[in-house]
Amino acid sequence: MNSQVACLYCRSENAKGALVCASCGRDIAVPATLLAERDDLLRKREDLRDELKRARGEIEAIMRRGKSR
Repeated sequence: MNSQVACLYCRSENAKGALVCASCGRDIAVPATLLAERDDLLRKREDLRDELKRARGEIEAIMRRGKSR
């Protein structure tokens, strides 16, 4: 596992878990609440993609039935 992470701003390597970049001094820590929100949004995005896929399938089935009449 990588023991260093790159700063999002200056790309300098910093120790994993560092709160501030040793090179540019910018905050590089990501709050746990933000990570939880990201995970929740990713889950919701997947749910919406699944719902959209089902809806497309239903529309395609309706269109096929309409063409066969």
